[in-house]
Amino acid sequence: MRKLSVLLGLLLPLQLASAWEVSGYVEPELRLFAQEGMQAEQARTDVSLAIQPEFIHERGDHQFVFTPFARIDQQDGERTHADVRELYWLYAGDDWEFQAGIGRVFWGVTESQHLVDIINQTDLVENMDGEDKLGQPMIRGSLVRDWGIVDAFILPGFRERTWPGKKGRLRYPLVVDTDAARYESSREQRHVDWALRWTQTWGDWDIGLAHFSGTSREPQLVPGLNSAGEAVLVPWYPLIDQSSLDLQAVKGDWLWKLEAVSRNGQWRKRYAAATTGFEYTLVGVNDTAIDLGLIAEYLWDERGSDALTPFQNDLMAGARITLNDQQSTELLLGLITDLEYDSRVFSIEASRRLFDHFKFTLEVRLFNSGEPRDLLHGFRRDDYLQVALAWFFR
Repeated sequence: MRKLSVLLGLLLPLQLASAWEVSGYVEPELRLFAQEGMQAEQARTDVSLAIQPEFIHERGDHQFVFTPFARIDQQDGERTHADVRELYWLYAGDDWEFQAGIGRVFWGVTESQHLVDIINQTDLVENMDGEDKLGQPMIRGSLVRDWGIVDAFILPGFRERTWPGKKGRLRYPLVVDTDAARYESSREQRHVDWALRWTQTWGDWDIGLAHFSGTSREPQLVPGLNSAGEAVLVPWYPLIDQSSLDLQAVKGDWLWKLEAVSRNGQWRKRYAAATTGFEYTLVGVNDTAIDLGLIAEYLWDERGSDALTPFQNDLMAGARITLNDQQSTELLLGLITDLEYDSRVFSIEASRRLFDHFKFTLEVRLFNSGEPRDLLHGFRRDDYLQVALAWFFR
């Protein structure tokens, strides 16, 4: 009887593992900076290792998802961090869904920035492009009808933005002291936010209307002193209301895009911001399998120099090259030019699958800013090359 109990104890983990679909990646990364940093503590090389497994279990109409993430960084203690990207239960009915737990939600259609994407907090230590997000505690209900899809969110826990530490690169001259963060709400991180979004497709058009009410994911940085008497930047998170519109239209080889927001509570009055543009795709360049997408966008923020983003009056021009080969080789080039400060950010993002389980990625960012009032001025010596090789397992 004892032997049977031991055998069952050994088989139980295998039975549980077989009930879950396990996948994910492990990715070593190398960053090389072209110049010495603005601060003495900053190094020109940085090595890190990231891992993100994903566990999915489905039983009938129920789905359980768990996606943890962790990174160990050689230089920046703040970039060495762990997060639960997803940990939720989802029930799917015939024309409705209910989700509870920690999740990630993406809204947006434009290439250069995503104004309407507000549910999840930005994981800024991962990358300055704002694409990486922290997991957000949420309760979500979705209703599917002929007249559109309605998503309602209750967000019962706020996540603070991550920032590079004293030894980190791609940061402001003053370190952001996350331990001293302040809030407009007396409930601070316990304030319950909510959001509502409606989406619909009419022919070639995709439309999204949304409203968010709660703590801003975009803090204002206020000069202050830390416990050691050093000058720092203190994040202050105000309460806001934001209404947004995103549009996308496919017209032949043309893809037209718009993201627009109207926000109240983060400035002295309600303000508007928008990003709009197009992508035109040349299919089969010179009778090859290569597709070339030409991208142009305009970024505008009514606050002008008071904006919390460097993209308040900018033009973006870029190209997307897709080889359509077995290795899924892609290349994205982009140049953002500030029409007010005449600063520029040039970027290259490339990826290629190697063998069956590896993916090589390359990223280059170059900064040109001679105007101290420009928010990118602090990055003027942070040109870098980043390479990573991810191993995907399943």
